[in-house]
Amino acid sequence: MSTIKKVAVIGAGTMGNGIAHVFAQNGYDVTLIDISDSALERALATVKKNLDRMIGKGTITEDVKSETIGRLRTHTSLKAGVENADLVVEAATENEKIKLDIFRQLDELTKPEAILATNTSSISITKIAAVTKRADKVIGMHFMNPVPVMQLVEIIRGYNTSDEVTKLIMETSKTLGKVPVEVNDVPGFVANRILMPMINEAIITLNTGVAGVEEIDTVMKLGMAHPMGPLQLADFIGLDVCLSIMRVLFDGLGETKYAPSPLLVNMVTAGDLGVKSGRGFYSWGHGTKDLIVAPRFKK
Repeated sequence: MSTIKKVAVIGAGTMGNGIAHVFAQNGYDVTLIDISDSALERALATVKKNLDRMIGKGTITEDVKSETIGRLRTHTSLKAGVENADLVVEAATENEKIKLDIFRQLDELTKPEAILATNTSSISITKIAAVTKRADKVIGMHFMNPVPVMQLVEIIRGYNTSDEVTKLIMETSKTLGKVPVEVNDVPGFVANRILMPMINEAIITLNTGVAGVEEIDTVMKLGMAHPMGPLQLADFIGLDVCLSIMRVLFDGLGETKYAPSPLLVNMVTAGDLGVKSGRGFYSWGHGTKDLIVAPRFKK
């Protein structure tokens, strides 16, 4: 199998722009694709801001920033953006229907030898691969947020993913300065199979009155050495994403311990999604780094 040189990334959100950033910084020609021009503009601004932060820390030079930006292009056309790609990494919203539709299109629009990867955090790689005619070339690349900083990439093999493709994606991940870990295609993989039930349990603990938002997060930060508490982390991930993953776990594994907390369901229904909506367990967008518990959860 040929070496990967050209990469297309679908989705210019938090994960997509981070994935595009690390590929471009490490020598790959990258096309970042989104249906929205404004989303692409925000993505490029974020990449430049993150590169400037790295310059400020002395980890890269101005030349590296210029070269990285020079290797990064944007496109609103899926067809034009992926037609020459050796590897496509889909980083669209965590919605099964949307992802399946994208992969049906990718199978038709990309060259036959192109590898199709998904950054899904929970959806079956085998199910995604089944809508293509190249199941051996479909694989999961689950990056962690923030992508430029976090080292881990979960490499998920679908039922038919070939050894050759798996090896190449493992090696490619290492060229990005990442540590790839191969896992099997089960709901939630490893990271979210463990993380999301913990977050869900923290929400249940809050909802049943055991302790408040700050108290729960403080126990986990100081007692378990977590860099941030599970409720704060849920706000950063997005409560809608947390709920989507819990539903995948519950539907796929069929055990009541994976049932999403009613409080989580209600918050998502009401539009309290965390940082992205300005309110979750904490209030956001107040212009300081202080953690302010959302009014609903104040004692």
